Amino acid sequence: MGTSQMGFLFFCSILFLSASASSRNLPIIAFDEGYTPLFGDNNVFVHKDGKSVHLSLDERTGSGFVSHDLYLHGFFSASIKLPADYTAGVVVAFYMSNGDMYEKNHDEIDFEFLGNIRGKDWRIQTNVYGNGSTGIGREERFGLWFDPAEDFHQYSILWTQSHIIFYVDNIPIREVTRTESMGGDFPSKPMTLYATIWDASDWATNGGKYRVNYKYAPYVAKFSDLVLHGCAVDPIEHVASCDTAQTSESIPSRVTPLQRLKMESFRKKHMTYSYCYDKIRYKAPPTECAINPQEAERLRRFDPVTFGSGRHRHGKRRHSSRSSQTQADSF
Repeated sequence: MGTSQMGFLFFCSILFLSASASSRNLPIIAFDEGYTPLFGDNNVFVHKDGKSVHLSLDERTGSGFVSHDLYLHGFFSASIKLPADYTAGVVVAFYMSNGDMYEKNHDEIDFEFLGNIRGKDWRIQTNVYGNGSTGIGREERFGLWFDPAEDFHQYSILWTQSHIIFYVDNIPIREVTRTESMGGDFPSKPMTLYATIWDASDWATNGGKYRVNYKYAPYVAKFSDLVLHGCAVDPIEHVASCDTAQTSESIPSRVTPLQRLKMESFRKKHMTYSYCYDKIRYKAPPTECAINPQEAERLRRFDPVTFGSGRHRHGKRRHSSRSSQTQADSF
């Protein structure tokens, strides 16, 4: 290993240690205080400590839980350990949505964890919808610098009036900034927090090529360190009420200059798909996209069809980054 590689790995280990230390200071709540089972009956298992919950998927059903309250902005987080071994077709999701209240113009902020065949890594997909803007998928997909099935790691969403930030172990991996051109496409209505595990065989792994194999069931996703730190909204009156007494220095409000460097480093190493550069889906990038020439070139090299010409090559099967395996190199 070269000197530059050793230095990079040391840098990443420092990031991980600092992130782990800060996550211990978050305002953790008991499951019953903030959540209730959503579906799956006995496949939702709350531990005796009241602070950890397991969601499982078997041939009978998946499972999920949901927050008691609606929220308008805030910081939402959980430590998650994903299922191991063969997980193709399995999706674990940690997300916010108001689809049950606004069927045709719902908002959504997603962490989706996409399972894989044995020997291949889990992938993270993030997505943002506002006002029912599902016709414009705002997906970005990443690999990770660790195996998320070996241990718990913190996954967090910061949602404010002006931006949305996705974090992994306190490292921002994506920032969505509200622009005038987005209009109502930026999430702006109260949402509920959800966590689910389910069978997405039709699309999750290589576009449905690899499906859930229930020989390996049950698939168990473990959740702990649950954080609900936001403005709760009355479901009838839709009036927001913020608990200013519950504060923590570990709750972020923005991306700091140091965190921005970490985010740029992460994206340079691990981003494998961004809708902003997808020339097959969009002849011109959606108006809110700020094109980064370095990101554009990296993705073009990774998948020259999707991010280069945007045209299929005659006689060759298209290799789409949206259904590709994560890059082999590690963070």
